[in-house]
Amino acid sequence: MRRPASGPILTILAAAVATGACGASAADPHLDVAVAANFVSVAQELADRFQERTGTEVRLAVGSTGGLAAQITAGAPYHVLLAADTLRPAWLEQEGAAVAGSRFTYALGRLAVHAPGREDSWTLPDLLREPGLRIAWADPRTAPYGAAARAALEAWGLGDLEGAVGESVGQTWQFVRSGAVDAAFVALAQTADVPEATVRLVPDSLYPPIRQDAVLLEPGAHVEAAAAFLEFLTSDDARARIQRAGYALPAGSPHGG
Repeated sequence: MRRPASGPILTILAAAVATGACGASAADPHLDVAVAANFVSVAQELADRFQERTGTEVRLAVGSTGGLAAQITAGAPYHVLLAADTLRPAWLEQEGAAVAGSRFTYALGRLAVHAPGREDSWTLPDLLREPGLRIAWADPRTAPYGAAARAALEAWGLGDLEGAVGESVGQTWQFVRSGAVDAAFVALAQTADVPEATVRLVPDSLYPPIRQDAVLLEPGAHVEAAAAFLEFLTSDDARARIQRAGYALPAGSPHGG
């Protein structure tokens, strides 16, 4: 697991300033952040807090991690990516679409099943064996929470279970909240405002850790606010908000802030 040090991100920015590369882009009044669907609610909270501190507007583009990575390699001018995995940020670095050395883990995702209308007595995986149950999960090819759901199903001996597949865990959440399905694999963080009796946490031993990495993208390499936003993610304030939202935190002491 990797976590940031203030030095690398600020050194990257300082080098750009020293070469005169920042230009007008460093003074842009807004910041474009691509964010994985599971993290959108806390990302908006963090964006609002960052704007209060700095005056910089943060604009969020939401989607599956795989979909966002594809947009970025196709030229989407986002400054920062908040992914739901480690693989795609690393791949973007390798492809030259992200700044080498800027990647770090900002949150550890937790998988849950949300079944609206259920009573306290239901359990996993028994619920998933009920005849006629309509279940949904995110696409495991593009969404890390979908891959985690499939791993859990395999561990329970339910690899052949059929269900609705959402483009992202955000769309899966829409499926279950609209009543299109009876239950869905979602991010625990998405369930903060629903009755506790309708949520069951999937044991983290059943799926690979969902390490969510942030990375500075090439369009943000010479934008001061982009480096500042990544630094803000390591602050005590931001980490506390992330933890309250239902995520675990990466190991190590946070930088002050």
